[in-house]
This record gives sequence, C-alpha cells and structure tokens, in this order.
Amino acid sequence: MSKILTIGEILVEIIATNRGNGFREAVPLIGPFPSGAPAIFIDQVGKLGQDCAIISRVGDDDFGWVNIDRLTADGVDVSGIDVVPQGTTGSAFVRYRQDGSRAFVFNIRHSACGVIDLSDKMLALIDSCTHMHVMGTALYAPSVVASILTAVERIKGAGGTVSFDPNLRPEILDSPGMREALQTVLSKTDLFMPSGEELFLFAEAKTEADAVAELLAKGIKAIVVKRGAKGATYFDSKTTLSLDGFEVEEVDPTGAGDCFGATFVTFWLRGASPADALLYANASGARAVTRAGPMEGASTKAELDSLIKLQGKA
Repeated sequence: MSKILTIGEILVEIIATNRGNGFREAVPLIGPFPSGAPAIFIDQVGKLGQDCAIISRVGDDDFGWVNIDRLTADGVDVSGIDVVPQGTTGSAFVRYRQDGSRAFVFNIRHSACGVIDLSDKMLALIDSCTHMHVMGTALYAPSVVASILTAVERIKGAGGTVSFDPNLRPEILDSPGMREALQTVLSKTDLFMPSGEELFLFAEAKTEADAVAELLAKGIKAIVVKRGAKGATYFDSKTTLSLDGFEVEEVDPTGAGDCFGATFVTFWLRGASPADALLYANASGARAVTRAGPMEGASTKAELDSLIKLQGKA
C-alpha cells in the first residue's frame, strides 16, 4: 500500500462570525479550528483509511495539540511533527466580506513552522513513504522549500510518485528562488492539480487545451483542473473527462480544495478509474464546504458514498 507524505504549515484558524472587512474592531470569533493546507490535505487522506504522514512543527501549546490530536484521531502518522517547547503554533484569523471574499491575518513565518529542517528521524520517515504531495502554500520559507525538495528527490529516486497542487497567487512567483523551486517540483510531478487560471502560471500556451498538452509533453502523467462548485476536469495523454460538482449549501469554502485533492490522490494511487477518482473528489470538496472550519468537513468514504447516493450520482 502507498504511504502519502506532505510537508508544510500547521496552524489554527479563528473565524469571525459576522461579515465585514478585516479586524480593525472587536468582532465575535469562533475557533480554534485545526488548519493549514498540508494538514487539511493529510487529515482527509487519513480519514479515507490511507497510510499517510506529515512533517511540520508546532508549539507546545493548546493550538499545537488541537492539531496533533485531530490528525492522530483521523489516522495520520504524526511522528514527523516536532513539538517546540518555547515555540508558538501558527494561526490565521479569517473574516468573510459581504461579497464572500476573505480577509486574513496570518502568523506563519514567525511561528514554530516558520522553519522546518529534516532530522535523521524525518529522513527515515520520508524514506518510508511512496508518494509526496506538494502544496504551493508550503513554499513560504527557505528551509521548508529545501525540505520539500529533499523529500521529492528521495521519494522519486526510490521509484515513488509526486502530486503538486500549486495554490499560488501570481505575485508569489517573484519571491527569491520561488520560480526555480516550482520548476524543480513540476519537473518531478506525476499528477498536477491546478485551480482554474493557475494552469497558465506553468505553461506558455494561451488556451486550456494547449496548456494541458504542453504540460503533458513535459512528462506529467495526469492533470486535474479544479473548478470549485462547477466540478473538475481530468486530462492524461488519452483521456479528457469533466464531471459537474455537487449542489450543497456552502457554509465555509476554506479547505475544500485540499479535501478534493486528498481524495483524488488517494483514489488515484489505489488504481481507481479517472471517473471514480473525480467523482469522489468532487463529493469530498462539496461536503467540505458544508461545515464551518477548514478541517471539519473532511469525510470518510462512507460519508462520501452517502452524498453520492443522495444526489443520484452513483
């Protein structure tokens, strides 16, 4: 059986309960919720019963332990999480604006996970894994980038596979060394999972079809373009397949793309057909938005089966 690894930020999310623009006045809050894109991703993998692990750092505080406890309960190998005695776990304060967009206040770079170096124990954990999932959000600090590239090289060198969800804003591409790191990851990627226009950050072509062809020609085995509530499209050298999303009441979209990606990767590694992997991934992303809190909507396979049956997509 495959063992999936990811590396990157672990934090808590605190959510404002009323809508508005930012935090320049006192507002009611709920949380803390376990969060961080790599943590949400790997938690969803664990809930599907897939062997998996994460490498990160948290402070020895309640915010760190609320994450460790959740990941452990959902079946994730947390042996790669360093608990820093005097460290502070990362945080994100989130408030939704009236138009549905979000205002954030982050503490990541100066938190415990602002630096992630690989000990011998972590290198051994990497070598026990067969698949590496790279989140673009995790490319936030030189030590984290170096750790991710090391894991990619070791897992690919041992015959494993790599998936890559860029989750990037265009301006981040101009950070020192960022483009080089992204191109290195892309050159090792087997499964590429961009959202909408992110596809064109990595291709010179102007149309989706041409961009997909350009990237597949570079050696990527499969591409999944995420389209939010509209569903997703799968591409490989022989197949193009689009599936519509599910109709659900959206409560909180944070983490939906991470749950989608985790579910697709898990089913893909298990040898599922593109149609089945895409169906379950769409269900996972849809179910994720129906709960407040980025990790609260992570689903078991039975829960996904129920949603698929309820909406007549079985």
